[in-house]
Amino acid sequence: MTKVDNWPEALSRLNEIISKTELVKTVKWGMPVFTINGKNVVGYAGMKNHFGIWFYNGVFLSDPYGVLINAQEGKTKAMRQWRFESMEEIDEIKILEYLHEAIQNEKDGKSWKAEKGSEMEIPEQLDEKLQADNKLKEAFESLTPFKQKEYIEYITEAKREATKLSRLEKIIPMILEGKGLNDKYR
Repeated sequence: MTKVDNWPEALSRLNEIISKTELVKTVKWGMPVFTINGKNVVGYAGMKNHFGIWFYNGVFLSDPYGVLINAQEGKTKAMRQWRFESMEEIDEIKILEYLHEAIQNEKDGKSWKAEKGSEMEIPEQLDEKLQADNKLKEAFESLTPFKQKEYIEYITEAKREATKLSRLEKIIPMILEGKGLNDKYR
């Protein structure tokens, strides 16, 4: 994720508000993340047209002001965002209310548990390459199910055939090396 410096004053203000809680500030994925007992609770960042905070288990928040959104419908299960477009929208009292509820939820053990997915179907483009190259097939089969799933989703999420094929060419060397699609970010 590219760092956006459009909102330094606003992000500083969010940091100040979050720091009034018992949360511990860390840096994960190159961004500030606040934790309790080692569990991610909230983070913040500035984007091109807005800045915001996100709650890692925001799905459990009561959201009395109706401000939380799921930024990636269909992908993100538990995380919820609160977006702002100006400094004037920052309401410390409301933010602290959400923060305290999120902290209590974490203390109560409320967290999203990933669902075990069913067997994923290998996309036609990848399957053809696997059938044509035994070395590639062995390398793919030796990957963990999680890494296999990352590659399968990477191909199937592409809408255009050309994109699917370019993605396939990109991942073949990674599969042969036994790497997962997103290993460099872990």
